Amino acid sequence: PWPQYFASRGWAVRAPNYRGSAGYGRGYAQALAGEWGHLDVADVAAGIRHATAHSWGDPARVAVTGGSGGALTVLLLCAHHRGLVRGAVSMYGVTDLFALAETTHRFESRYLDRLVGPLPDAADRYRERSPVTHAAAIRVPILVLQGDTDPVVPLAQAERLISAIRAARGSVETRVYEGEGHGWSRPDTIADVYERCESFLGRAVVDS
Repeated sequence: PWPQYFASRGWAVRAPNYRGSAGYGRGYAQALAGEWGHLDVADVAAGIRHATAHSWGDPARVAVTGGSGGALTVLLLCAHHRGLVRGAVSMYGVTDLFALAETTHRFESRYLDRLVGPLPDAADRYRERSPVTHAAAIRVPILVLQGDTDPVVPLAQAERLISAIRAARGSVETRVYEGEGHGWSRPDTIADVYERCESFLGRAVVDS
């Protein structure tokens, strides 16, 4: 629904299948081990450059969106590849890997040991790959959408990112959805997310 919605409104939509994703064999699926927040960001940046070089989209009107771990990729892309995108949407996004390691649910317990590295030895890597560390480097408008009962990525992660961006005089809009967790469940929330994102991207990317 997400690509269809935006494609129907004139956007060229690219859904990256960066290293660590399925569909290209075992080696490809395991390539993100120890490299989350690095290879995924590099792959998305390379994909944007390739697409714009081939005139598949307007290089001056590129937006990125992502949820959960995808939002971590989006936020780091904005911080480390300045000038590549004009605006971004983070939905229930991971902003602090230390906090994620502390609060993650049992199903994904020790998940970060493989994707980033075991603590405390990999502490520098956790810090470097946490978007909140680089909030001051995010100079494009950001829309942060978050549920207030998210058990996977609690609201506090979004609040820390928002405060850090504002402290650096960056541009950030936010909406907290009451009763929503890690993802959207209520029809009114889903409708608002689509409408809010379309409005934000129109202002931040198309009309700017």
